[in-house]
Amino acid sequence: MIRDVQIIVGATEAGQRLDRWLAARFPAVARAQAEAAAVAGAVLVNGRRAAKGQMLAAGDAVQILQCLEKSDFAAVPDATLPLSIVYSDEFLLACDKPAGMPVHPQRAGETGTLVNALLARHPELAGLGGDMLFPAFVHRIDTGTSGLVLAARTPEVYAALRTLFRTRQIHKEYLALVHGRVGQGARLEDELAHHPAQPERMMRVTDHNRVKARKPMRAVTECSIAENFTDFTLLRVVIETGVTHQIRCQLAALGHPVVGDKIYGAANAETLGLTRHFLHAARLEFAHPVGGAPLRLAAPLPAELEAVLARLRKV
Repeated sequence: MIRDVQIIVGATEAGQRLDRWLAARFPAVARAQAEAAAVAGAVLVNGRRAAKGQMLAAGDAVQILQCLEKSDFAAVPDATLPLSIVYSDEFLLACDKPAGMPVHPQRAGETGTLVNALLARHPELAGLGGDMLFPAFVHRIDTGTSGLVLAARTPEVYAALRTLFRTRQIHKEYLALVHGRVGQGARLEDELAHHPAQPERMMRVTDHNRVKARKPMRAVTECSIAENFTDFTLLRVVIETGVTHQIRCQLAALGHPVVGDKIYGAANAETLGLTRHFLHAARLEFAHPVGGAPLRLAAPLPAELEAVLARLRKV
């Protein structure tokens, strides 16, 4: 962090915007951080608060009271957090994330995430991929969802895995317990968008709400029946795309919300002894980015989800 620094603007720097000048003067400061410091009033020009776009003149005195640097956004290692690695080689690793743990921090200093746990065991992965708060991992799953998350161990493999996800060359399979008896499997193809009035959820775009939808995203999901119960169905779900809350939103729109998913209207799951939603990233299959050998990764159902199924099988 830069604190209590004063600099006189040189003749060759005249005519530059304050935020761009600050980022150029201090390579460790990102443009967004320079803008944030100016907006917060932490950068003064000739003793006065200045707008981020103020044009500087030769001889101006710029006083930086406080400005965050890129390193201030680095995720903090935390060895007290659990970390379950189900596969590891010299190029990549796969973690089995518990439900309730975010994949990565959203802001500087935040802890309690999978990234914090990983960096405590593999500090060499800090910064891999360019995002100091989201290093090494090449995709995300929801905080309340358990299961597989992939991380790269080299820049080359990071780029290769991102390409595999972007070009849909990774088989992504989940297990979801839903309300109601599902009669048969289905292929769901929808456009999803962030709900304009409820930012924490997604919505299925229809002719009636299309005008309210911003940046609709195509979502393709394949569902098959793994096991039927009296009032519930265990589904095997394969997603071709990777839209936020894709499985949860589409299944709820189908009339079969994921058990325990309060955001999408599921009934209280505490009667099943469950305090989370029943969605688990169970399998990933793809060609290894180094050598191309088939790689099939699996994460078993957590004990609390197995207990729910055992209870239902007794009914």
